[in-house]
Amino acid sequence: MPDLTHIIDTWGYAAIFLIVVLGNVGLPVPEETVLTVGGYLAWQGHLRFPVVVVVAILSAITGDNIGYWLGRRYGQGILGRLMAAAPAQAERARTLILRHGAMAVFTARFVTGLRFMAGPLAGSTGLAPGRFFIANLLGAVVYAPIIVGAGYAIGYGLGDAIEGLRRDAGYAEPILLAALALAAVVAWIVRARRARGRG
Repeated sequence: MPDLTHIIDTWGYAAIFLIVVLGNVGLPVPEETVLTVGGYLAWQGHLRFPVVVVVAILSAITGDNIGYWLGRRYGQGILGRLMAAAPAQAERARTLILRHGAMAVFTARFVTGLRFMAGPLAGSTGLAPGRFFIANLLGAVVYAPIIVGAGYAIGYGLGDAIEGLRRDAGYAEPILLAALALAAVVAWIVRARRARGRG
């Protein structure tokens, strides 16, 4: 994996926008990691936290809408490609969208592996554009501040140690990615327990 911290530090908001758009169009790029690294760089003062959040929201909405319209235009072709790339996940996402519509689009925003499929599948299954747009907008507005905030929190809690390791041995990127992975696992466990409690 390339040094995402260096890429985002060099290209700034444009790198965040492009990578998140690509992730929401349907390409499996490390969107969640990019947003968390953006939050971490905001903690460092290289980026501004509110701007990172706004760019994250706009890029997520833009990418999902492009994916949605590609799904509407190419329908079964898009579905076939997703099924070939990740058949179990694509079928699960398709079933959820057919059964729950806009709520599934909103929920997919928070599920790694389903997020990048939501737009194209919603378009290919015929979900109404207005319903998709509202669900997508709400999902992005809730999701982006949480993930960017997680990166900022990692910086606040572990940033001095990470930067010390970077100066001493150049190990900051693997440690940051490990911290991000740990944060994602903890968030997933918390969401799963809450869902089980509601069920």
